This record gives sequence, structure tokens and C-alpha cells, in this order.
Amino acid sequence: MRAKTKKAKLPAARKRSVARGFPRLRIAMGKGLILGPGKVDLIEAIERKGSISAASREMGMSYRRAWLLVDALNTMFGRPLVVASPGGVHGGGAQITDFGKAIAAAYRRIEQRTYAAIREELAPIYPRIGRGKE
Repeated sequence: MRAKTKKAKLPAARKRSVARGFPRLRIAMGKGLILGPGKVDLIEAIERKGSISAASREMGMSYRRAWLLVDALNTMFGRPLVVASPGGVHGGGAQITDFGKAIAAAYRRIEQRTYAAIREELAPIYPRIGRGKE
């Protein structure tokens, strides 16, 4: 008899399901510089939580990985998307700059327009494609 195994809970940021037939959009910003859903999810989590540490916990990633992604984002655009304050007695924290908010919002608009284009092109030949992702 097999032992029952618990299903692993996905972090909140990863619960967003992608309907069948929809890509996870990645935008090449330059050689080796990719803006994708994981980095945008991290920006949004930092905005919600107010710190890189809390955002990394919410997403189920290591603090080091989150810091590396923040550094990659800030380097990618040549100006900061995330500004961090050192920790210590008063706690530190992180804020998303107006530029960072604009980048995340633009990515989400591009993502929705991409999904709409996929539905428009494929729905006439595969009607089930339009279900699930809005």
C-alpha cells in the first residue's frame, strides 16, 4: 500500500494558472537580459510586502535568488526599479520606484494583449482556446 503524500502548496504568486495554449511571455531586452513573469511577479510581491525578504518568502524562493533578480532588473534598465534600505534596528525594507511600477504595468498590458491576439487567431480553429485566461 502506498503512503499518502501531501500535495505541496504553491506560493501565492505561483497560483496564477496559465490556461492551456498560453505562453509565459518573456521579453528579450538585450543580450542575456530577459523580462519575464517571474521578475514581474517579484516586483509586485515587493510592492505588496514592502521588503525583498518577505516577497521572497511569499514566492517560495531564497532571499539570495530574489536579490539577484532585483539586481538584474536594476541593471537591465540602467535605472532602479527597486530601491532597498539596509536592515538593522529599524528593519530596512524595499520600495518599487515609479519607473518599476511602470515597467510591471507595461509588462502586464503586453501580456494581456498577447493573450488576446492568441485567442483571436486560434479561437476560430480551436474554440476551447478562449476559455480560462482573461
